Amino acid sequence: MKLIGENIHIISKSVRDALVNRNETFVNNLINLQKKLEYIDLNVGPAKGELENILPWLCRLVEEQTELKICFDTTNSDEMRRGLAACKNSFSAFINSTSKDEPRFSAMSALTAEYNCNLIVLTMGKETGIPKSADGRLEIAFEIYENCMERGIESYKLYFDPLILPVTVEQSQCREALHTIQMIKESFDPPVNTVVGLSNISNGAPKELRPLINRVFAVLAYGAGLDAAIIDACDDELIRIFKMLENKTPENDIDKLYLNLADMIAGFGELEDVKFDETSREQKIIIKTADILLNRKIYSHSFTQI
Repeated sequence: MKLIGENIHIISKSVRDALVNRNETFVNNLINLQKKLEYIDLNVGPAKGELENILPWLCRLVEEQTELKICFDTTNSDEMRRGLAACKNSFSAFINSTSKDEPRFSAMSALTAEYNCNLIVLTMGKETGIPKSADGRLEIAFEIYENCMERGIESYKLYFDPLILPVTVEQSQCREALHTIQMIKESFDPPVNTVVGLSNISNGAPKELRPLINRVFAVLAYGAGLDAAIIDACDDELIRIFKMLENKTPENDIDKLYLNLADMIAGFGELEDVKFDETSREQKIIIKTADILLNRKIYSHSFTQI
């Protein structure tokens, strides 16, 4: 499981200001915050004007201080090239991301082939948007896969993103994202990988609920076959849960429940089959959260109190 830190993101005004001003102290603190992970995502948006040439600068800061591998996150293919060219180990880096649309696909796939790096692929296009069904997303994945094979990109370098929509916006799509992960993992030979931007699942939820929603969805997605996740590096418990799932080393009854939930998804089982301690409020809330993410019960901001 590859864990990628999301904490350098241009949507944050403070981060954007620090990037524009090349504030090394501010940025170094954000980099060091994410050292516990394997990768760091450098989200610089279109990287125009004052942010031109920002990726080589960021790459230098990351590589001077850490062993972190880099996920370059920009819509600007010229800036993406500058970042990859500055990277010491570009073969282990990620390009984040492409959809099936031109000219973006041709530009990002060409860079992937040239630098032999990993490519995050969004299962969407301008004509379809994000398909409502897992079948629709899988169809796009097949189309992009074939085009990547023609360009000499190895299948293990591809990471398909099923595109999580917030549970607060379109609840049924949580389950479709899980189905998409399962279908992608079953449908390609040689196999490809899957990745999610995990925090999307809880966007719009109250701040106190977001870690719970993120963690339970992470467990379900892991069971579905997830290979990588872009996450909040500040959530130490989420990081611990991922490692626990991977190593199958439960530390307590909550961990055992998480493992059972992951196994339930992996085995195409039903939530009713998952045993839990009904006298434990924490375990009951986890099951309630899974009920909502699997679209069996309706989400509300007060669902943990009902």
